[in-house]
Amino acid sequence: MTPLPCSLLPLLVALVALLLTTTLTHAVDQTKFRTCTQTGFCRRHRNKAPANAYTAALLSSNPNEPYKFLLHPGKGYTQTHPNLSLTVDPLSNGAVRVRVQENNPATARWESSDILLPDGLVRCSSATHSETPQTVTISSSCSSPDGEDPADVVVSLSPFKITVKQGSEVLMSINEAQLFHFEHKRSKLGVPEPTAPTQSDPAADHHNGKKIVGYWEDGLARYEDGTTEVKPVDDVATMVKEDEDGFWEEKFQSHHDAKPNGPMSIGVDITFPQKSTKLYGIPEHASSLALHATRPPPSPHSSSKAPKYKDPYRLYNLDVFEYDLDVPMSLYGSIPLLISHSVDTGRVAGAFFNNPSEMFIDIWEGEGMGSHWMAETGVMEIFLLVGGSKVSEVYKQYSSLTGTQALPPLFSLGYHQCRWNYKDEKDVYAVHKKFEEHDYPYDVLWLDIEHTDGKRYFTWDKRFFPNPVKMQQTLWEQGRRMVTIVDPHIKRDNNYYVHKEATAKSLYIKNADGHSDFNGWCWPGDSSYLDFTEEKVRKWWAEQFKLDKYVGSTPHLHIWNDMNEMSVFNGPEVTMQKTTKNLDGVEHREWHNIYGMLFQRATSEGLVLRSGGKERSFVLSRSFYAGSQRWGAIWTGDNAARWDHLAAAGPMLLTINTAGLSFIGADVGGFFGNADSQLMVRWMQSGAYQPFFRGHAHHDSARREPWLFGDEALQMLRQAAMERYALLPFWYTVFHTSSITGMPVMRPLWMEYPKDANCPALDHQWLIGSDLLVCPVVQKDAVKVNCYFPGNQDWYDVRTMQVQQTPTSKWANLDAPLDTIPVFQRSGSIIPKKMRLRRSTEMMKNDPYTLVVAGDSAAGELYIDDGHSFDFENGEFAKRRFDFADGKLTNTKLGGNWGANGTCKDWIERIIFMGVSKRPSKVVTSGGQELEFTYDKNTLVVRKPELGVVDDWTLQIIS
Repeated sequence: MTPLPCSLLPLLVALVALLLTTTLTHAVDQTKFRTCTQTGFCRRHRNKAPANAYTAALLSSNPNEPYKFLLHPGKGYTQTHPNLSLTVDPLSNGAVRVRVQENNPATARWESSDILLPDGLVRCSSATHSETPQTVTISSSCSSPDGEDPADVVVSLSPFKITVKQGSEVLMSINEAQLFHFEHKRSKLGVPEPTAPTQSDPAADHHNGKKIVGYWEDGLARYEDGTTEVKPVDDVATMVKEDEDGFWEEKFQSHHDAKPNGPMSIGVDITFPQKSTKLYGIPEHASSLALHATRPPPSPHSSSKAPKYKDPYRLYNLDVFEYDLDVPMSLYGSIPLLISHSVDTGRVAGAFFNNPSEMFIDIWEGEGMGSHWMAETGVMEIFLLVGGSKVSEVYKQYSSLTGTQALPPLFSLGYHQCRWNYKDEKDVYAVHKKFEEHDYPYDVLWLDIEHTDGKRYFTWDKRFFPNPVKMQQTLWEQGRRMVTIVDPHIKRDNNYYVHKEATAKSLYIKNADGHSDFNGWCWPGDSSYLDFTEEKVRKWWAEQFKLDKYVGSTPHLHIWNDMNEMSVFNGPEVTMQKTTKNLDGVEHREWHNIYGMLFQRATSEGLVLRSGGKERSFVLSRSFYAGSQRWGAIWTGDNAARWDHLAAAGPMLLTINTAGLSFIGADVGGFFGNADSQLMVRWMQSGAYQPFFRGHAHHDSARREPWLFGDEALQMLRQAAMERYALLPFWYTVFHTSSITGMPVMRPLWMEYPKDANCPALDHQWLIGSDLLVCPVVQKDAVKVNCYFPGNQDWYDVRTMQVQQTPTSKWANLDAPLDTIPVFQRSGSIIPKKMRLRRSTEMMKNDPYTLVVAGDSAAGELYIDDGHSFDFENGEFAKRRFDFADGKLTNTKLGGNWGANGTCKDWIERIIFMGVSKRPSKVVTSGGQELEFTYDKNTLVVRKPELGVVDDWTLQIIS
């Protein structure tokens, strides 16, 4: 509920609260958010006809520097349009860096130094080039995946174009369709630069003199008389001239956007060859995994297939509550990474367009696949990712630039119980006690904004939470932790120590004048926003999480960052005016999409600082950008308790994983509305096989703790959670692999089976790593689910431990009663588990392991460390490899010093072999000890072999 001044009468408070509650029954109002036709730079780029407008000339080929070209504007540009500087730089990681900006500008365009990792930008030392009158070809051995031809970068000079080829095959091109367009900073001669109306400007008062007492997430004001602001009728941007559409100012609804620098937008097409099957990535959108066409191919190409969407995909982080499905509109995060995949060749390529300003991306299908990128401002910086036949190469290159998924603390992979809001300590204790009574495992209990003193973060409402330290210690007695919410908006209250210090140190984002602090409306009412683009602000923020600063916190408290798009209830599109400035005087329009990531980063660094640099942090963020994977987890925001939202969660999570961010989930049960027992069971089953596993609900939703759905549903919900906990060793191992390789944790089928023509568009099922196939039920009343089984190997049902029989088509219509989610283990894999039911991950840490071996030849890995500290960076871990062939199972060391001093007591209590065709005569260890076993239905179970996890050993099955 939007907070109201204490002086208002209780009746008014109740009336406004009723009005606010009423608004929540509706889905998102899409008219609050701009489309391409309502955005000047997008209209200009999208309406521009292809033209051979630029020519290129090689200026420098110094082996110690990027290749430098001059781009000269030709037909269609005025004489005042500047020459541009193009650099092409083959990198040691195999990617190719392409940059375009003004040639010797008086003022350089703004760039963030907080996105790219320096190690990923090292030049390839083996780069060479050759020239013809029309082309410059740059070659390097660095772009040669193992056993494949190196990639050549061919720069065509007239007209300008860049093509990446591997042997004779084209992987991708820049400006193939000649849509390159680069607007430059200029002066509006003879006309004073426009300024945005201020809150005191009578022209800005469209409230007819009414007193505003609050705003809600719909962006509309609530007045003292109990009425609500009428939504203004939108005017498309005022046009000065047809060729100056939106150059200097634009208006959207009641908001005015002045542009003192004039048009600064950039755009270009990136195309993929005829054999490209699908394009993926550019999250976040509530859409399918495979991207849909948004426009026909540019002339002279054509397509017989009409585009599904009329508007481009948009990347502009926004607070969108109860979002619509199957639309290209923006949501909470942006990752400008596009992946191309070809079934014919199995080849994969990618393009990372590193620019944190607002973007639109058109997609087309025709002879191959194409994209048209349009950004409001900033530098054109594109990394071409040369994967070849190996998906892993694309992610190796991308993660070397932006980082791999951070290895999360083990507890964060367990179940999280959340609600807006658990109202007091009594409520917390009651929920915790019920989980205990019902033997239901969970790891974290969460508190939303109502736990604070008037939405003042880092505080507790002492009326309801008088002993927060004792409360956290009570949870920790059973190995449970707590998460509290800390948002980026700071209540403007001179008696609030955070605001007082931030004001004194001048840490807030400024208004367009560059001097006064921005004041917007969010949960606390009048709020200011810290400038997390500034390192000194991030360091100051990190200090706030120290135990002596965040009074009432403990080492077992972790943090939830919400509303960090950033959300401003009375701002344009529920965010901040683009004319506001950071502390360096750079307009918000330049850095909007990285704000949320930098906020999460500062919070994560604060929790690490709190522990003296010893403990890994857990921070959940709603907003994200490329690189967010280094700082914590993400969730998909304000979904709804509806079957279509359950179905949409899979494709959304797959898309974000495809963009290199793996630690993500969707609110189990849906945030808005009420979930019945059937929907809750199916969502809990699905969520148990997704990376981040949290139940959450709106304060107007009925309580939905697991025991409230009846005994039968409780058993099914608990079973889903138990399946998650049993697989935690496997999850942790896959996350560790991701932290090393950059490969997604939750994978679409095409990643593992790139030449299977049935896989590219599949997004209703997925893989965990390469070994578990998940086919969730996402339709109401369904007791069957259609599942595809890729590859030529068998798949074993994890419940029956029997091979799943499939027709020649590899599709099977599976039985899936309400208590079952179909999950299958790949033949050829070995998966580690822990089978004993415990309260939490902390209580499982000394439990023994079970190995599940699928098929007569198999391999797998297990990663172990202490689950919480950074000691693994100093070798305090164990990585083991298990191999099974010819009836012999071996355990060998891959790395780490965990247990080197003999202190490791981890052991294996059970080994399950699936697919054993006949009963063996005996099972023996390498020392000759015979082991007990049972055999039934092709499944051999060796019990209590008591083999050490970190010891080398061999086990032999003798026929």
